[in-house]
Amino acid sequence: MTIKRLFDIPHYALETYPKTDMFVTKYQGEWKKTSTQEFINEANKISRGLLKLGIKPGDKIALITTNSRTEWAIMDLGLSQIGVVSVPVYPSISPEDYEFIFTNAEIKYCFLSDKDLLNKVTKVKHNIPSLQGIFTFDNVSGAANWKEVLDLGEDDSTQIEVEDLSNTINSEDLATIIYTSGTTGRPKGVMLTHHNIVSNVLGSIPRIPKKKGLDYKDTRVLSFLPICHIFERMLFYLFQYNGFSIYFAESIEKMGENVKEVKPHYMSVVPRLVEKVYDKIYATGSSAGGLKQKIFFWALNLISKKKTVSKPSGLQEIIADKLVFKKWREGLGGEIITLVSGSAALSTRLNLMFQNAGIPILEGYGLTETSPVISVNAFGKMKIGTVGLPLDNVQVKIQEDGEITVKGPSIFKGYFKNDEMTKEVFTEDGYFKTGDIGHIDSDGFLQITDRKKEMFKTSGGKYIAPQTIENLAKASKFIEQIMVVGDGEKMPTALIQPDFEFAKSWAMRNNLSIGSTPQEIAKSKELKERIEKEIDNTNEHLGNWEKIKKIELTPEIWSIETGLLTPTLKLKRKAIKEKFIDLYNKMYEHHE
Repeated sequence: MTIKRLFDIPHYALETYPKTDMFVTKYQGEWKKTSTQEFINEANKISRGLLKLGIKPGDKIALITTNSRTEWAIMDLGLSQIGVVSVPVYPSISPEDYEFIFTNAEIKYCFLSDKDLLNKVTKVKHNIPSLQGIFTFDNVSGAANWKEVLDLGEDDSTQIEVEDLSNTINSEDLATIIYTSGTTGRPKGVMLTHHNIVSNVLGSIPRIPKKKGLDYKDTRVLSFLPICHIFERMLFYLFQYNGFSIYFAESIEKMGENVKEVKPHYMSVVPRLVEKVYDKIYATGSSAGGLKQKIFFWALNLISKKKTVSKPSGLQEIIADKLVFKKWREGLGGEIITLVSGSAALSTRLNLMFQNAGIPILEGYGLTETSPVISVNAFGKMKIGTVGLPLDNVQVKIQEDGEITVKGPSIFKGYFKNDEMTKEVFTEDGYFKTGDIGHIDSDGFLQITDRKKEMFKTSGGKYIAPQTIENLAKASKFIEQIMVVGDGEKMPTALIQPDFEFAKSWAMRNNLSIGSTPQEIAKSKELKERIEKEIDNTNEHLGNWEKIKKIELTPEIWSIETGLLTPTLKLKRKAIKEKFIDLYNKMYEHHE
């Protein structure tokens, strides 16, 4: 069977890899399995129910869920097979952004997971003329439940209508509009066709390693990144295609628990999560006391010296692996084949460390506009510090100014209702401009050096690439977030959000009183001096013009909720600078 449209994938899975646990979600403390056949049956009910509600091909329906769950998967299939365009939305955005997206996309119905999201959408509902109804997955009193749509579609005598519609859907038809959260301005609607995403799934399959002897029936994935994000969503289709079971994690907070219950073979991660896992391992190991602590540091030291990835060799490495790194692997369930990392740059140091601890990470790169994978590392074809070889069906061309541009079947059709912006992001010869700066090395691996938009010039005319410096600095336990600034100024400086928890335990160990609230901690002279030492270490790896000359500590946590991070945890640089403008001015006032 050839796969041309997204809804062909589940049918292919049913034919090739039928399973009892295609999707598994935890409800009230119990994992509930949905088989491949049930998945397709339920999606057919949704399709029939929506047709009864008068929904037509080309209509837009919003899907929002706080945590990924089986209902989302059923909705996704139920919409796509009758030509309805799904508009998945981040749960964490503001009501104003909901209003903008729903109005811009002319959303007819919205399906969402819970009461909190219902309250958010209800706040702006009256401003959205196209919105005819909202359905919830949870039972929320007074709200319409999605089961009402399933019940409407219970009678399968109209299934022929669903099949007739499916047969008219072309691979070039629009499948979804994904609004990117942009670090500046209003969200943009990225239009992706069936062909865009399917070609990316098929192009990425060879990069995901399979384990010899592991049957598809027993292969498990733990999915916890937002499924509205194209990275997780493309993998969601890829895992279905491979016949792997997808377990949806309850939440990031319950990850540790879920990993132990599911014992996954695959997980996709963002660098921030890898950092958090490592911080946890480090905190446990460094506070073990006695011999355990000595062994932990000895093993860490051993692995930190390795500059390449290799299996444990020699007595010392084998002992370290048995005593220390085996526990790291067990902490991730003990059966991980690989973690797939995307969304931002992963620190080379951490990547090497995890690989050598027997936890392979495949780092890749892409954008929503590229459905998303442009390039990704693979087993046997890996270079740490790069984002891998471009996919076989994607052409990469580096422009004269270093910008990475791409062409291929997975490049989007344009921004919804915004031809002008669409024109701006393509070169004359049809390459999409990624906005990232990079190069292809002699072995064909793509390396990203910075975001074109985020680079800035000091008043001395020197270019600074802030992300590279920030990634180096974030290796410090003391630094949770850092933003390097200095556009048009004499020198670069940095705003830093300390890791407040780590700072507290550091202060306790050293009998220092630095207070307990972020406001108090950020004022601590001792902590600032200690973090300045960390920055001195970072500066050793930088050219003179890039060295951070001053820092200020911010008195609060940077988060999605405070509007300082995007839903994919990238820095909203403009918002951070505006919020802490007093600290910014303080760093530059003596250099008029």
